[in-house]
Amino acid sequence: MARPRGLSRLPHVLVILYALVMGLFPRGESIDPTVPLLAMVHAAILVVAMSRPLPAWWASIAVMVVGARTGLTYLPWTESFPWMIPAHEAAAVRPMDHLAVAYPWTGSGIALQAGVLFLLALRVRPRVAAEALTITTLTVALCVVFLPLSSSTAGPAALVVDAAAVVAGAGVRALRTTRSRLEAQEELTAEERARRTLLEERSRIARELHDVVAHHMSVISIQAQVAPHLVADPSDELKENLAGIRQNAVEALTELRRVLGVLRAQDTPEDAPQPTLDRLGELFANVRGAGVDLTTETTGTPRPLSPGVELSAYRIVQEALSNAMRHAPGAAVTVRLAYRPGALALRIANAVPGARVPSSPGAGHGLPGMRERAAMLGGDLVAGPTPDGGYEVAVYLPTCSEKGIETVP
Repeated sequence: MARPRGLSRLPHVLVILYALVMGLFPRGESIDPTVPLLAMVHAAILVVAMSRPLPAWWASIAVMVVGARTGLTYLPWTESFPWMIPAHEAAAVRPMDHLAVAYPWTGSGIALQAGVLFLLALRVRPRVAAEALTITTLTVALCVVFLPLSSSTAGPAALVVDAAAVVAGAGVRALRTTRSRLEAQEELTAEERARRTLLEERSRIARELHDVVAHHMSVISIQAQVAPHLVADPSDELKENLAGIRQNAVEALTELRRVLGVLRAQDTPEDAPQPTLDRLGELFANVRGAGVDLTTETTGTPRPLSPGVELSAYRIVQEALSNAMRHAPGAAVTVRLAYRPGALALRIANAVPGARVPSSPGAGHGLPGMRERAAMLGGDLVAGPTPDGGYEVAVYLPTCSEKGIETVP
């Protein structure tokens, strides 16, 4: 039973009242002064069973044995055991006829013993409760056989009541245990849901941060590398400053990868408007301004797409161009957009770089981010080297209208 707290005190109060009624008012006319004492002791044991069920049960077994040997009570036949009188003899039985019964088999004795077993079944495993019921049954049988104070008449009834008490207690305990496990599982599910939401938000932050910051830092690095060649006879100071800018941009990209590695393992929506395919012209102009030979081609009829497709397509093109500038500086780049019925196809390819490019430190997050965006929309992405030694990224994105899958006549 739970610790008394607020309304949870009610079960404890009911148990105490039950013990008082059964212990202070035993039914029958005792011919042994030990019967009232045994009843009060048994009632006290029932109260103790709320906190110490196993010791209380053993004490109740001892009271049962002592009562079966010394505690004798007279109970009226016609009031207590009418089922034991044959129908043709019932009329001949006088109301004042009594039956001598040992204390454990009286109403109060049976009720107190059943109460102890009920509280025991509430607190212990079903196997232990079943063992306690078995020992109680054997004790009753031994008392009936070796201490026959008319107990054979009420012993079976006591066993039925005890068994019902154990079954009821075990059922209540199973119900309470199931409810507790369900509540615990609901808490774990809520915690897991919150944790997964947090991880998704962190992953989204990492993806957006990489797509935006890494792209611009790559552009800065390329511009700083190309700028000295755009000035006739640049000074050493200008070259040194531009080299410092490029070095700082490369170091910033390295640190960014380290931070993103932490975020991706464990993504908050931003307030700024998300870019769409209408802003690809600005992106292309920015890339050309960095000195990249960029060719674009659009097939099909451009049309408004769902915000998710527009944003993902823009970010994929942005990331692919950033990778091309970083890993293939000086190489020509081609971007093709194909508006197809129910889909948007992208292809970003670069030619062979003019010089060998050193590998970037750390693991990149560009390709995993692009794949995640494509998979989120039910699309597909393929990336790899081309036969001529370059590199390409091909993406297929299903397009969806507000009413479902877009259909084009």
